Amino acid sequence: MAFVVVLVVAVVVVVLVLRAAEKGGPGRVRAPRPQRAVRPIAPDDDPEFLRELERRTRRDDGSPA
Repeated sequence: MAFVVVLVVAVVVVVLVLRAAEKGGPGRVRAPRPQRAVRPIAPDDDPEFLRELERRTRRDDGSPA
């Protein structure tokens, strides 16, 4: 029975040590993750694409679309 208690305590200690190491410890400050640039998913979501499309349309037939 004592072996089971020692085993459970050892597992708990190992889990706590791993969690502390994952967080970087009490005195360490982690740098924030860089944010990814938000890009349009489709061409019709991209305002620059829509401006270019309208500019090409005006240039091709001379009248607004």
